[in-house]
Amino acid sequence: MKILGTGLDGLVGSRIVELLGDKYAFENLSISTGIDITNRDDVLEKVKNSDAQIVLHLAAKTNVDGCELDKPLGEKGDAWRINVCGTQNVVDGCLQSNKKLIYISTDFVFDGTNPPLGGYSEEDIPNPINWYAKTKYEGEKIVQNLKTPWIIARIASPYRAMFERLDFARAILKRLQDGLPVAGVTDHIFTPTFIDDIVVALYTLIENSSQGIFHVVGSQSLTPFDASHLIAKEFDLDGSQISQTTRTEFFNNRAPRSFQLALKNDKIGKLGIKMKTFEEGLKEIKSQMSKNNL
Repeated sequence: MKILGTGLDGLVGSRIVELLGDKYAFENLSISTGIDITNRDDVLEKVKNSDAQIVLHLAAKTNVDGCELDKPLGEKGDAWRINVCGTQNVVDGCLQSNKKLIYISTDFVFDGTNPPLGGYSEEDIPNPINWYAKTKYEGEKIVQNLKTPWIIARIASPYRAMFERLDFARAILKRLQDGLPVAGVTDHIFTPTFIDDIVVALYTLIENSSQGIFHVVGSQSLTPFDASHLIAKEFDLDGSQISQTTRTEFFNNRAPRSFQLALKNDKIGKLGIKMKTFEEGLKEIKSQMSKNNL
């Protein structure tokens, strides 16, 4: 099977290609391959002329604070142009060529206030509170109107063993290794997700011809403060460098954040997909780093 992807050279997309390259043939539509997803004509032509059966749409402007700076520009800003208009272009290409779409979204679509017991499920109604989340949710709504099969896969705080750009886990790890202070927020809950598990989950969803919304997230929700200590423990580093801070202090003068972001992954669990806890994921990335002498 051939998969046409946007953003396949990013943090998550590149790992998908690495791990599933022996199962699917991938074609990447991104700036690096000369395609800007905001260029409607180019996107429609590429999607319609591809013999891929599935389009995997990862490309997005994901910098939360950078997106917030775009908010005064509204639909003329990059966040809207990429995350909404770009998604519309991809969706229209799928409609015109009868392709299935897999749209990668985010836990940030929820407002994080008074979450259901145990965390948000796929049935809970999003209510984005920052511009990044707003644009991603607008993308979700566009996808849900698609007349061909679709999947919305919400992911959260993805991390992996190796990539040129640091994810949150390796950023904390590097600070600890360099002897630098780490400010750990104690009143924010998030759900870190091991990227290799995301890949396995997507593979299962594809092979099962699944459709609908799925929370493709880890099996442990915790605070950044506790996550930082787990990183220090797993890598035998000095946890005394980690100090406590509050979300109000840490995110001062930055985009609004959703602070209680525990998400349930029960729905994919019923398909036999097991997502690692953060502790389990750390052990795996430590093992992978060791094998690669990192």
